[in-house]
Amino acid sequence: MKWVTRERVHVDRTACPWLIKKFIDSQAEFIFVSTEKIEEVVKVQGAIPFDAPRVKLGHKNGKCSFETIIEEYRLEDPVLHELAKIVHSADTRDTELAPEGIGLSAIMTGARFNVKNDFEAVEKAAYVYDALYSYSKLKLLREKYKDKLEKMDRKQRNEFLRKKLQEETIS
Repeated sequence: MKWVTRERVHVDRTACPWLIKKFIDSQAEFIFVSTEKIEEVVKVQGAIPFDAPRVKLGHKNGKCSFETIIEEYRLEDPVLHELAKIVHSADTRDTELAPEGIGLSAIMTGARFNVKNDFEAVEKAAYVYDALYSYSKLKLLREKYKDKLEKMDRKQRNEFLRKKLQEETIS
């Protein structure tokens, strides 16, 4: 499927392609155009629009596009919901929700100037979102196993958490 959004990607427009490829459409193709051309691309190419004004998968009810896509596609993974707080914080500058958003915003701002185009930006940003997904999962695992972890030394905690990161689905 083809997906279309605004050019000159930043937080939401790098996070959403990662989300779409990983959890919705592994064969997704992305198109980046000026805002004025989105409607035309939708009509001519049948692309699904996201993170653009007046589209279903855009900012709605105080949520960023990443959150709207999670909601629309009924993605129930708690790790994604934790990651969504960081993306929301970075995209909306609501730093109280997730202070990590400040860093994500800084990274995506600088990254735009280190790539030749939006495709490369999205490709390179995937590593950041993979890392933030692991970070979010680790955060939830630490909460889930708090009592057990307190009884372990540092090395045991690291080994335990590494194993859980790879094997456990958070529910």
